Amino acid sequence: MLVLPNAWDAGSARIFIEAGFKALATTSAGIAFSLGYADGERISRDEMLAAVSRITRRIDVPITADMEAGYGMPPNAVAETVRRVIDAGAAGMNLEDRMEGKRLIDFPLAVERVGAARAAADAAGVPFVLNARTDAFEAQELRPEERLAEAVRRGNAFRQAGADSVFVPFVGDHGTIEQLVKLIRAPLNILGTPNAPSLKEMAALGVRRITFGSAPMRATLGLIRRMAREWNEKGTYATLEAYGVPFADLQKLFG
Repeated sequence: MLVLPNAWDAGSARIFIEAGFKALATTSAGIAFSLGYADGERISRDEMLAAVSRITRRIDVPITADMEAGYGMPPNAVAETVRRVIDAGAAGMNLEDRMEGKRLIDFPLAVERVGAARAAADAAGVPFVLNARTDAFEAQELRPEERLAEAVRRGNAFRQAGADSVFVPFVGDHGTIEQLVKLIRAPLNILGTPNAPSLKEMAALGVRRITFGSAPMRATLGLIRRMAREWNEKGTYATLEAYGVPFADLQKLFG
C-alpha cells in the first residue's frame, strides 16, 4: 500500500521525506490556505502550479499534484492542466468530478474529462499517474443509499477511461471500504482520517493508496493558533518549547 503524505510547500515536503516517505502528494486546500484563500479553485491554476513547482524544484522524490477539478469544465481545459502539471515536474495528478459547492459533473462529461487527461499525459510521453476522484459520498443530490453505487459506477468508468487509481473520499467505515475495494476494478485511494481504519487495517482491506488531504496543514495551523492564543491570553511560551524544531536541525535539513 502506498502512503502519500500531503505537502503544501517545500518545507513540509522535506519534513515528510525526513520521516522516510519515498513519494508525496500535494494538498490543494493546504496550498490555498497557505496563500490566505479558501479551498475550491479560489486560487488560479497558475498560482497552484507555481506552488507545485516550488516543491518539485527542491524535492527529489515523485510528487503527485492535487489539481482539484482540473481548472475548467471542458475536457480540453483538463488536458491543458495535465500538460502544465507535467511541465511543473509532477509525476501524477488528482482530478475531481465535482466543482466546489456544486453537483457532481454529469457522468458522460466526467468520464470524458478523465479520458482527456489520460490522452494528454500519454501524448507527453512520460509516466504519469492519474488519480480520478469521485465525490459521490458527499453529493447532496444523491440519496444516501445511492452513493455507494454511484461511486462504483464512476470509479469503474474512470478506470476504463484511463485512470490509474480511483480516489473515494468521505468514507471511513470498514464495511463501505471493503465493498468499494471489491466493486471498483482499480487500485483504491482512501483518505486517512482519525475515524478511518488504521493503515494496517486499510492494507488488509485491500486499499492500495492512502492520502491525508489538508489534515497535516490544518494541524499545523492549529498549532499556530494555539501558540498565538497562549501568547495573547497567558503571556507564556510553552507551546514553542514543546513543539518547536531546533533551528540547527532545520538548517541541516534544508541545507
